[in-house]
Amino acid sequence: MKIIILGAGQVGASLADNLAGEQNDVTVVDTDETLLNELRDRLDLRIVHGHASYPRVLRDAGGNDADMLIAVTESDEVNMVACRIAANLFNTPTKIARVRADEYLRSADDLFSHSSFPMEMHISPAQLVTDAIRRLIEYPGALQVVDFAEGRVRLIGLRAYYGGPLVGRQLRELPQHLPGLDARVAAIYRRGRPLLPEGDTIIEAEDEVFFISSVDAAPKIMAELRRVDRPVRRIMLAGGGNIGLKLAQALEGHAQVKIIERDRNRARMLSEKLDRGIVLCGDAADEDLLTEENIEDMDVFCAITNDDEANILSAMLAKRLGAHKALSLINRLSYIDLVEGGIIDIAISPQQATVSAVLAHVRRGDVARVHSLRRGAAEAIEAVAHGDRDNSRVVGRRLDEIDLPPGTTIGAIVRNEKVIIAHRDVVIEGGDHVVLFIVDRKYTRAVEELFNVPPTFL
Repeated sequence: MKIIILGAGQVGASLADNLAGEQNDVTVVDTDETLLNELRDRLDLRIVHGHASYPRVLRDAGGNDADMLIAVTESDEVNMVACRIAANLFNTPTKIARVRADEYLRSADDLFSHSSFPMEMHISPAQLVTDAIRRLIEYPGALQVVDFAEGRVRLIGLRAYYGGPLVGRQLRELPQHLPGLDARVAAIYRRGRPLLPEGDTIIEAEDEVFFISSVDAAPKIMAELRRVDRPVRRIMLAGGGNIGLKLAQALEGHAQVKIIERDRNRARMLSEKLDRGIVLCGDAADEDLLTEENIEDMDVFCAITNDDEANILSAMLAKRLGAHKALSLINRLSYIDLVEGGIIDIAISPQQATVSAVLAHVRRGDVARVHSLRRGAAEAIEAVAHGDRDNSRVVGRRLDEIDLPPGTTIGAIVRNEKVIIAHRDVVIEGGDHVVLFIVDRKYTRAVEELFNVPPTFL
């Protein structure tokens, strides 16, 4: 696939890293030659120096025969105009733009249409991050929570604890402890290394366990793997930007929410937009302010400013002062490995959320959803099975007959409205949505090929 990425910033670089290694023809466009040269030195791709929405620059980047354009520059306007030009001048089949301003997003249905700014997908990082944090708050104790099949299936990552009912037991004993509840352990990471789960695999304390289940069964399964964390009733947000506002509006009806915002005018605006949330004007790294606001009573402290260092420091301080759990928004992936799992409980990456949203459009075959996991090393995908036993390598076959790539696990199958947890004797039918966990991203292409059918199939 020939892909043009507009913007060589953190998101553009992450996308290039994901796509260039998968036999795609990738070209990156940016006005910053230093960023472009760093990418070219590290990855197998082309670079074009220039303004991302200029027709000449897009033509130099290969716009005449590009299969996809992904616009992730720092400017919403450049991203939108580039998609319009790609459609009008080059008839590019797939156009994706990152759009961050709420003023545009409020009119998304009318604005991002083929008659105005044509694009197949627009991405709002603020909304993606808000949704991710909401799911983490909904499941206290989870490290990562992602949805498939329009919310019917949930993949949850958590850390097993000493004394947990399933710790020290084989996976085949799971049904005995959860009668009437069906789940599948999709992957286990022990001291950072992946294990392919088998029936005789024993869960150890501190293992990072990813399991797949229906949404209804997920909370009870979590209780078997770790202590049941107390419900989230009090939340403090450091940062009142777009994410802070969206998150506060989503949570204020279910919990007591406080926002700390440095800018007085922004704080005033936040107070006018919130019904129940409390807005404080101040510095989230001010120990006296956190103490005065009873930080020790907070179930969750979430640092979501645009400054990685400020987020890390305020989250560490809040945790030291007694906050039950500390979450931090971190843009630099190198920082995440340094802080997550230490004083800070969970680091949230806007880049990974954005990359996950884009990948479903890039994957070959009929892939409905992709989630990038463990800083991009692993993936979970929802693939749609087509064809029949004669022209498909999966349809009409039991799961134990399918030759899966190394480190790949089928976790669940969604057939119409029904969720079927994967067991070896389940037979895949045409139209099934199959949820898979891929421990090593380099095998994603092989999984896509597994679900492909001949072009002549109708």
